[in-house]
Amino acid sequence: MTRVLAVSSVFPPHRYPQSQITAALARFLPAGADTALLHRLHASVRVESRHLALPLERYGPSNDFGRTNALFVETAEELGARALEGVLAAARTTAREIDLVMSTTVTGLATPSLEARLAGRAGLRPDVKRVPLFGLGCAAGVAGVGLLHDYLTGRPDHAALLLSTELCSLTLQPSDTSMANLVAGALFGDGAGAVLAVGRGHPLHDTGPGPSVVASRSRLYPGTEGLLGWDIGHWGFRMVLGRELPALVRLHVAEEVETFLAGHDLKPADVDAWIVHPGGPKVLDVLADALALPGHAFAASRRSLADAGNLSSASVLHVLSGIQAARPPAPGSVGLMVAFGPGFASELVLLRW
Repeated sequence: MTRVLAVSSVFPPHRYPQSQITAALARFLPAGADTALLHRLHASVRVESRHLALPLERYGPSNDFGRTNALFVETAEELGARALEGVLAAARTTAREIDLVMSTTVTGLATPSLEARLAGRAGLRPDVKRVPLFGLGCAAGVAGVGLLHDYLTGRPDHAALLLSTELCSLTLQPSDTSMANLVAGALFGDGAGAVLAVGRGHPLHDTGPGPSVVASRSRLYPGTEGLLGWDIGHWGFRMVLGRELPALVRLHVAEEVETFLAGHDLKPADVDAWIVHPGGPKVLDVLADALALPGHAFAASRRSLADAGNLSSASVLHVLSGIQAARPPAPGSVGLMVAFGPGFASELVLLRW
């Protein structure tokens, strides 16, 4: 089976308490806007602090897409380089040992893509296989791990890396008073993560405390395409966020989790480590209730949400990194990675330590 050798999670240096971000965004709202609603939203999402790509004073109501995207490319390169360096150091290997690098983001555009821009700086081989992903949104962290597993199953002597770099703050529309944008402004933070995995025939397969990937599943839910994603125009990225999302998680994702686990003779109660995308407290509450899980089951995801906000695709890597750093699960423990994103879609990866 595919073995996860190491996970890294890194952040920009600009960290602010939620209350300070709330106050800054309130100043950007147009005259007559309901600032009380913004304050209530920011207080309700259980986010205590967030890292931002830029110092808070550099954000403002004007939003030139070209200038903002140039900042994305510049900042994402630096942050991605740190995530890549961190995971290689943790795995005690070098960039030249990587056979495939997959990069994912949904918060900016770069051509050449980020992994190509980092290749020379990081020391990747000129013949490294590259798979840049865009559009999977928050689901891409879990989807990426599943795709690494698919690749390494066919090439068991290879090493593969997933790099997730998300600068959500650069997509914010400060003067947009739509509920979707206000919720995004309350929830999303900036960060990057990386996962290094090897196939069962790789010399490093049996080293380190990381889990093995048992299986993965991707699922699209027809008729839900317009509920989550971006409205992209000259203004940049504008959040599309349907209020039906928690109900969809209850209706579809919970059943998907149960059937996926049942295929491996498992039930939700058998999962020792839940690595769930912290899309927001309501989504976590709904999924835990639908799966009849105790309140502490999603503790790692709730802690990630409080410490850093929703990091889009990088969130699950932050959750997994926190679980590994605190106390790796005992040998034989079962883990499940869960995320959802535009499509509407869910991604699942079954792990075993």
